[in-house]
Amino acid sequence: VQLQASGGGVVQAGGSLGLSCAASGRTINTYGVGWFRQAPGKEREYVSDISPSGSRTYYADSVKGRFTISRDYAKNTVYLQMNSLKPEDTAVYYCAARGSGHQSDPNKYAYWGQGTQVTVSS
Repeated sequence: VQLQASGGGVVQAGGSLGLSCAASGRTINTYGVGWFRQAPGKEREYVSDISPSGSRTYYADSVKGRFTISRDYAKNTVYLQMNSLKPEDTAVYYCAARGSGHQSDPNKYAYWGQGTQVTVSS
C-alpha cells in the first residue's frame, strides 16, 4: 500500500486546513488509518485514527473538538479536517495504515505516507 499525504500549508492561528491521505496500490478500505505529527526536535505524536468501517474515530486530547477524521471509500482516501489551528499544531503530518482496532502507537502501523508540512503562524 502506498500512501500520499497532501493538503499542508501555512495558515494563521484560528484558521483551518484539510489534509488528505490517498492510497494507491491496493484499497485501504479494510485498514484502520491514523494521522500522526512530528514537530522539530520532538517524537512522532498520535493525532487521530479511524476504524476500517469508519464508525469509530479517536482523537488525542490536544486536538479533540478541533480536528475531524473521515474517510471516502470510493476515493480510497482518508481526511483530516483541522479547525481552530494553534501554533503548537505546527508539524509534519503523516498518515499511516494498519489492521483494524484503535491504535495510537506509531510502531503498530505497517504503511506510512511521506508527510505534509503544516505551519500555523501566531
